Amino acid sequence: MIALSACTTVSRAPVRAPGSALAAPVAAVPAGMQYLYGSGEAAAISRQAYAALTDYVRAQAGRPAVSVVEGAPPCGARLRAIVLDVDETVLLNLGYEYADAATGKPYDAARWERWERTGMRAVAPVPGAADALAAIRALGVTVIFNSNRSAATARFSQAAIEGAGLGPAAHGETLFLKGDAGPGSGKDARRALIAQRWCVVAMVGDQLGDFADRFAGSPAARRAAVQAADVAARWGRGWFLLPNPVYGSGLAGGYDDVFPRDRRWRDPE
Repeated sequence: MIALSACTTVSRAPVRAPGSALAAPVAAVPAGMQYLYGSGEAAAISRQAYAALTDYVRAQAGRPAVSVVEGAPPCGARLRAIVLDVDETVLLNLGYEYADAATGKPYDAARWERWERTGMRAVAPVPGAADALAAIRALGVTVIFNSNRSAATARFSQAAIEGAGLGPAAHGETLFLKGDAGPGSGKDARRALIAQRWCVVAMVGDQLGDFADRFAGSPAARRAAVQAADVAARWGRGWFLLPNPVYGSGLAGGYDDVFPRDRRWRDPE
């Protein structure tokens, strides 16, 4: 997903010595960034998810193909594919998030587009992604990327993906971007386009919108929706979610949203 906001509530003013380049920020790295980009725990979770994805796709190879895209037609003879988000799903935007942390600037669409055009070498593959995608391609399954990056910067996004060892990626073939299904359309429209050509046997993302656009509403409503009977069985069985505590739709909710009133504790002392 595109970085809608990256811990912008914390003041992280950089320091600059006279005549020097930008120095390291004074404030600590935001906790979400420490976890996602720096911790062994996040790397282990990502590898765990990609190992599970590979095992799942391999296990499905000898079974009748079933699409995991909501509303997709029966697979028939269509070739198998998996669909993955890009940002913080296969690519870690280390350069962009460093600039976010160092400057404390809020998300700006123009700045994000400048990143798309110039940051191809300041990314890294998500741990486990490259090995998983290579193994899945070896099974004869097509790897397709579906991102909210702009179609106007397609060649730069392609270069970032391929430069990180995650390719190939070809716009309109195995890389779908914002605008490819018409102005203002969401990921569902692109998923529908993909599902017309391929049988999508698995999807991977770091936001609920990477699986279906219908996950909206309050934090409580979203939390309930992912545990509904028709959705709960999909996690780890066709839908694979990676952690992202840095930005996105999961970072919402006040005390009343996060902590049920009947589950609160006060120290009796």
